[in-house]
Amino acid sequence: MTIARRGLLAGLTSLLGACSPVAILNKTVPNRGYILDADIPYGTLPRQKLDLYRPKQPRPDGKTVVFFYGGSWDHGEKGDYLFVAQALASRGIAVVVPDYRLYPEVRFPAFIEDGALAVRWAADRIGTDKLFLMGHSAGAEIASMLAANTPYLAAAGVERMKLRGFIGLAGPYDFLPLTSAKLIDIFGGANNPAIQAITFATAPLPPALLLHGTSDTTVYPRNSERLAQAWRSAGTQAEMMIYRSVGHIDLVAAFADVLHIRASTREDVVAWIDRH
Repeated sequence: MTIARRGLLAGLTSLLGACSPVAILNKTVPNRGYILDADIPYGTLPRQKLDLYRPKQPRPDGKTVVFFYGGSWDHGEKGDYLFVAQALASRGIAVVVPDYRLYPEVRFPAFIEDGALAVRWAADRIGTDKLFLMGHSAGAEIASMLAANTPYLAAAGVERMKLRGFIGLAGPYDFLPLTSAKLIDIFGGANNPAIQAITFATAPLPPALLLHGTSDTTVYPRNSERLAQAWRSAGTQAEMMIYRSVGHIDLVAAFADVLHIRASTREDVVAWIDRH
């Protein structure tokens, strides 16, 4: 983190008191470029709700991102990701941000099944052929498991191969064996290959963009490198972008105007969506 960026965030913290870092970041987000339709049910359970960010100036092609946030599968709120949604919606791309059930209320694969239902909601209203699945960290695991050759989307009534693509930010895709007691409980064992996308990186697959920072010590870059290679081995396009000296949180925080200088994540994602 540069001295200038530390100073900026320190100043924001002093202004906003005891707010969380993501609340501080969202306070810097311009209230422009989008119309928010909040708390739309995509299922019947309390956490099966989503926020839809409609661009005020939508693209003619209607391209839309379904974004799954991270949080170690045990925390997170859709409202925390205003900074990601505004960055894309203000550039004409609609964004769907679902909540999903979390541990310890549920365990694998409930959060992936919730993700599939959220994609079904978007597919019914927007069209599967306009959708990109994107996620950060644990959310990238969810998105990758929906994009890979698994039955989750088909069970929800979505044709997986009509998706425009999958965008993964610092996701765990090849992360066995598990050593954390919490993760072993979430995923039902230390060596279950059914929990990771690399197991299902077999044809057919939608195109993928995988992004990671070299300074990520939460989810190591080899996860993205190995999944990209597996995707390519299956005969599908997979573009890999590595950001030098960028950490796990920086990669997604760089979507916000105030931190975009840290990494070109936002620009690279938009450019890839443009090409697909």
